[in-house]
Amino acid sequence: MSDFVSALISVPTLVNIAAVLWLLWWTSRRRGEPGKTATDQAETTGHVWDGDLMEYNKPLPRWWLVLFVLTVIFGLVYLALYPGLGSYAGAKKWTQESQYRAQSEAAEALLARSLAPFATQSVEALASDPAAVTRGRNIFLNNCAGCHGSDGRGAPGFPNLADQDWLWGNAPDAVLASIQQGRTGVMPAWGPVLGDAGVEDMLAYVMSLSGRRLPAGDVARGKQKFAEICAACHGPEGRGNPLLGAPNLTDSIWLHGGSVAAVRDSIAKGRQGQMPAHADMLGEVRTKLLAAYVLSLSAKEKSPPTLASAERAAP
Repeated sequence: MSDFVSALISVPTLVNIAAVLWLLWWTSRRRGEPGKTATDQAETTGHVWDGDLMEYNKPLPRWWLVLFVLTVIFGLVYLALYPGLGSYAGAKKWTQESQYRAQSEAAEALLARSLAPFATQSVEALASDPAAVTRGRNIFLNNCAGCHGSDGRGAPGFPNLADQDWLWGNAPDAVLASIQQGRTGVMPAWGPVLGDAGVEDMLAYVMSLSGRRLPAGDVARGKQKFAEICAACHGPEGRGNPLLGAPNLTDSIWLHGGSVAAVRDSIAKGRQGQMPAHADMLGEVRTKLLAAYVLSLSAKEKSPPTLASAERAAP
């Protein structure tokens, strides 16, 4: 803050305080002539009602003046201790940043003590501990529900965490790595390579992998193109590859929707998704608790949920 701006703040503040003190002194003076009663010697404002009802201009009561003076004293003490006069930092050197750091450190210390019992346990052990799963659920609701839903069943473009379908694998270490390090999935746009007819052929073949056949498109030609450009990621049989995050195309679970239009767009225009890394934000223990909760969700469902599958696979 420049000296000019500091003075622009400090001088009017102090002048206003001085003016308030002067006003209090002026209103506390006794008015009138000696020897007269308080009523007779009091000045009036000149307002008269009903002929004889006058408005007096008397000093404020002493107790009221004392309260005003105490308020001014409080303000002066506050300005001496805390910042309020331009660039003057105050005797206590208080800042909102230092208070925030102190409160954050206290909160982190309290959180570390509450998480200490879970620090040495593995993700597998935490997944079978009801207390750990409950803590993981709270972390999930605060950090993950916005994308994956409060029940973890996802939405188009956001994986369902409550079924048995895993893009990057469901081993505890793989789930923990997804949470801590994040994931980036990219499906290239093949429309320029395949052309409109080639997209329709590929669409027909991909749909046939999950048991659906379409009248348009040549499945045989689509299979040949699939082997040339898609099998490297999705596998020769289209069952996916967890090492690359390539989805299984033979089931009825479709991350970006299983309708004809959605699958055609995926082939022609490509897809891209990103799971943010949470290691720096949540730390080791909380990410382990989160992984334990996610694994507990899928453990409740031994087969992919039929309702979600049907909705995603519907043409």
